[in-house]
Amino acid sequence: MRRGVNPVLREGLTVCWYEGRAFTTYFFYLVILSSLEFVALILPAGDAKFWIGPAFLFKFSAVVALLLLVYFSLRLAGLEFAGWKFMPLKHWLQEEKVGVRSVALGLLGVLFLHVSFLLILSVPMLAWSGAIARTSMATIGSTVGFLFLYTMSYGVWGLVGLTLWERKVDSRRVFVRWIFVCFFLLSGVLAQTLNPVVFLLYHVGALDMGSGPLLGLGWLLTPGMIHMTFHFLVLMVSLCLLTWGLKRIEKGYA
Repeated sequence: MRRGVNPVLREGLTVCWYEGRAFTTYFFYLVILSSLEFVALILPAGDAKFWIGPAFLFKFSAVVALLLLVYFSLRLAGLEFAGWKFMPLKHWLQEEKVGVRSVALGLLGVLFLHVSFLLILSVPMLAWSGAIARTSMATIGSTVGFLFLYTMSYGVWGLVGLTLWERKVDSRRVFVRWIFVCFFLLSGVLAQTLNPVVFLLYHVGALDMGSGPLLGLGWLLTPGMIHMTFHFLVLMVSLCLLTWGLKRIEKGYA
């Protein structure tokens, strides 16, 4: 192993992209996204706004892309695809004596590349739907930014599941799906301001989340501030759990 190269990141690059193990997942993502957009475009809506209204097709495409991006990123981070090709985390932490920080950065680097590739595949479809729905470039660009932030924030939880249940594939799969359900369904039931789908629709102008800012602890809290603060906390908690899980493996507790 060459010096200066993160071994976990190097392994991910080799397995996912040099050997091409991730390309099948990318292909399925693109097929599902494009198929759903095409079906939404050709099905009769019974309303002219479907064609010329305020970004109906783009809104649909953005929500579908969000759900698919988070779902596939969680599964990719949890090594549900070609997991047997990767060395156990115990190997890096205990046998190779790679530090917790280096392993965490390597895992996050691989996740970042997965998210980037999936977003690159998404951009042409979002631009196409935006053009049909007459959506501004600013809205399309900002939506892509939100998709990246959501996918990275939630994708880290897939890494958390990997560190906690690396040798229990079924438990890891259940954890990933429960995380997906909690963030997208239960958050909408408890508080719509926290739900990523609701906020994304609010961002593109499809929903109204209130008449004005709320007053809390002496601060004027807009829906955007509440939403982004919550997701910042979600990301911080996931990073703390990721570090804790890696330290457990390093000490031989897992």
